[in-house]
Amino acid sequence: MKIDIAAMPVGGMPPGFTAGLTGQGEPVCWQVLSDDTAPGGKVIAETSRDTADYRFPICVLDDVTAKDVAVSVRFKAVAGEVDQAAGLLVRGQDQNNFYVARANALEANVRLYKVTDGVRRQIAGRNIEVPSAWQSLRLEVAGDTLTVAFNGERIIETRDATFPQAGKVGLWTKADSLTHFADLTIEPSPADVAGGRQA
Repeated sequence: MKIDIAAMPVGGMPPGFTAGLTGQGEPVCWQVLSDDTAPGGKVIAETSRDTADYRFPICVLDDVTAKDVAVSVRFKAVAGEVDQAAGLLVRGQDQNNFYVARANALEANVRLYKVTDGVRRQIAGRNIEVPSAWQSLRLEVAGDTLTVAFNGERIIETRDATFPQAGKVGLWTKADSLTHFADLTIEPSPADVAGGRQA
């Protein structure tokens, strides 16, 4: 299932998504923007540029709920003084409870977190350069196994059982990150599709 960002109207909230916020700061502002360097010429981005440090805007798909799923995206870190982060979330129960894998261009690392009751805790991480150009990030969860790939290389594989149930999938950023997202693809497991957990 590939999200057709190119068909979305520029300037507004991406259709079929709901915005949320973990932590502090001003309301979030997710928009569809033009970007000639992106596939299809359009991207999804969070544009509010609020510099509150413990501030994590999210943007979840309305019609997808899955337990075992792989989510992938291409992203470009465009700007941000506090942070330049791009993330994917899975098994989202609400805006304060989910798994997230994120790449950070300023910190030069990729990390896997669990967010419980709004508190972010690191599960695993890898120090790796994240250039300010188009990169790819993938987060897969199957049972209690979570796998993160960066630019096609599997860099994290670990286990955690905090969220065993199905949940939402979506995008994530931090603080004043201006990150362009493109090529968002969701691959639920055959069991999820057969079980009706994907709308």
